[in-house]
Amino acid sequence: MTTMTRSEASVLSTNKVIRNTYMLLSMTLAFSAVTAGASMALGLPHPGLILTLVGYFGLLFLTTKFRNSSLGVLFVFALTGFMGYTLGPIVSKYLAMPNGTQIVMQAMAGTAAIFLGLSAYALTTRKDFSFMGGFLFVGVLVAFLAGLGAIFFSIPALSLTVSAAVVLLMSGLILYETSNIIHGGETNYVMATVSLFVSIYNLFTSLLHLLGFMNDD
Repeated sequence: MTTMTRSEASVLSTNKVIRNTYMLLSMTLAFSAVTAGASMALGLPHPGLILTLVGYFGLLFLTTKFRNSSLGVLFVFALTGFMGYTLGPIVSKYLAMPNGTQIVMQAMAGTAAIFLGLSAYALTTRKDFSFMGGFLFVGVLVAFLAGLGAIFFSIPALSLTVSAAVVLLMSGLILYETSNIIHGGETNYVMATVSLFVSIYNLFTSLLHLLGFMNDD
């Protein structure tokens, strides 16, 4: 009886984390869309690589530090809003291309299809993807460093390769993080939201890059 009670409590706790995560994720996605739209409407310039990294890692640190308090939720919105602002100029650049609207819509549809499909798969099958953790960590680190190299040394081929790799890595992270929530590896919905949001953001920008290249005359 005690074991059953603990099992039920564990299931209820997991369901609460899942519910809170997807609720907060939907709100932060909407908020980042608003800040991206405002950035585009005002024609704000991209803050640049260094300011973007400082802002991202600084807000990520604060979110992590206060993840168990209401301030954590506030910093999640600050982080996702900032990322939305950085996304605005990027989307504007693609919209200025001949088939820009189509490219952006395809990237949005592709991102939504991948996220919803993989999330549904992880939630329904309840498979444990924790074994992917080490591989994904190394893969993201290598892709990040390769991406910086592509920017500093202006190597288009490397940049495209990194974008393709990021699409695969972010897809893996969506499976990994969703599985982590289901199996109790991640019990903090604030951190779960940040992880999924960053995966969606990187997935979208990488698809934009690949589709933009394929549609570039």
